[in-house]
Amino acid sequence: MKFMFNKSILCVTLFFYSFGLLAAQTNKKYSKEVEIKIQQVEQNLASWVEIENTPKWNLQERMNYYKIKGISIAVIKDYKIDWARGYGWADLAENIPVTTSTLFQAASISKSLNGFGILKLAQDKKIDIYTDINNYLRSWQFPYDSLSNGKIITIANLLSHTGGINISGFDGYTKVDSLPTIIQILNGGKPSNSDAVKSIFEPNLKYKYSGGGITISQLIIEEVSGKNYAEFIERNILKPIGMQNSFYTNTSSKNKLRLLATGYNGDKEVTMKYHIYPEKAAAGLWTNPMELSKFVIEVQKSLVNKSNKILSQKMTQLMLTPYVDNSSALGVFIEDKEGIKYFRHGGVNEGFTSLYFGSVENGNGAVVMCNSTDKTILYEIINSIATIYKWKNYYKPIPKKVIKIDSLALSQYVGKYISNNREYKISQDKDNLFLELFGQKWQIYFTSKTDFFMYQAPGIEHQFIFNDSKIKAFEIKLNDGKSIVAKKDE
Repeated sequence: MKFMFNKSILCVTLFFYSFGLLAAQTNKKYSKEVEIKIQQVEQNLASWVEIENTPKWNLQERMNYYKIKGISIAVIKDYKIDWARGYGWADLAENIPVTTSTLFQAASISKSLNGFGILKLAQDKKIDIYTDINNYLRSWQFPYDSLSNGKIITIANLLSHTGGINISGFDGYTKVDSLPTIIQILNGGKPSNSDAVKSIFEPNLKYKYSGGGITISQLIIEEVSGKNYAEFIERNILKPIGMQNSFYTNTSSKNKLRLLATGYNGDKEVTMKYHIYPEKAAAGLWTNPMELSKFVIEVQKSLVNKSNKILSQKMTQLMLTPYVDNSSALGVFIEDKEGIKYFRHGGVNEGFTSLYFGSVENGNGAVVMCNSTDKTILYEIINSIATIYKWKNYYKPIPKKVIKIDSLALSQYVGKYISNNREYKISQDKDNLFLELFGQKWQIYFTSKTDFFMYQAPGIEHQFIFNDSKIKAFEIKLNDGKSIVAKKDE
């Protein structure tokens, strides 16, 4: 019999071999007990749903599935880092592996460290977080108008995203772009690439995520402290808790520059490797899970009065207390899982995603960072960590039974769907359907002829709407009770 040589199988085999070899060569070895835990975490990635008769995934499979180049993980147990490990590539083209020292953009996790900084000023009696923000702004004043309904916006509003302020996030700038000043960003003036920061509804009414509001708090820190923002945070927050290699936006240190990961969108490298974010408080932190774990641990220890390097126990409790709604606190979000509370924050910059969770009690937690824009794998990894380390009430997946729809019948779902000038595209690849939006392509899993879910949309239900046996639209049922209907473009 003639031997058939399959190049694709060889490539996959070599990838898995090199992946394992890479991890072995670049990572610290731990005790046998911890190494067993690491292997268990690597083999038990899980989604928010549990599909009947489907085994758990391993880390290599999911990195391939989501086209992830590199990932770094740190696990916290009993108020200490239990282990940390890097996987894959910090820069594929230059063959630079991810190690535990590799620095990633923390994106919106920057807001948690910013919260620490603001509350440090409050603790030192330099500011009052419940008075008008304009009391602390000299070079720029917030432009109150009729939308704020005569109510003041406070620093507590800024940190908890309850000030009714616009601008959810920022796009960043390339290395050759002219960078705007913070005043230009707030005014929406050139060379800023974002709109002016202003009211969209009155404060204290409801939660609305606002990077614009956080950028105001960046200016407040500079005006009150008299220091450059990055210098203030480094001196008062990063260095005291041992985040020696972490920094905001720019650095002249060649040693740190060598540690920077390159960002990717799928297989495509971010232009000039990464974007720069002068909106430092909202998105500008470079760090790694090892160092970010020190922040999580400091919060946890401060809560039990075992370490108060930055904040007192009372001020840390305030930081973790939701303001206006039941989740958004002062720089962190609180999740109550049947009486067990966790604080967390995630982040997405161009080419980077990150996520941390810390338990309010007992000192457990995890930090995961990667150089990709798909954040779903981060939750799958933390689900695995929570399962292996037995975090109380953390991981309780929703059981689902997936059905198969034959290829011919699937074709009727294919097409463009429109909702409020937003275009969704549903495409077919053999026996599978995919929903495409903003350059992301997510696989659809059917639980009936009409109902479906996607791994990348935790807890969100979707339903196709039929009329006279023809598909007319699909509905997205959001977690807050609202829904979006996207009509098929015939």
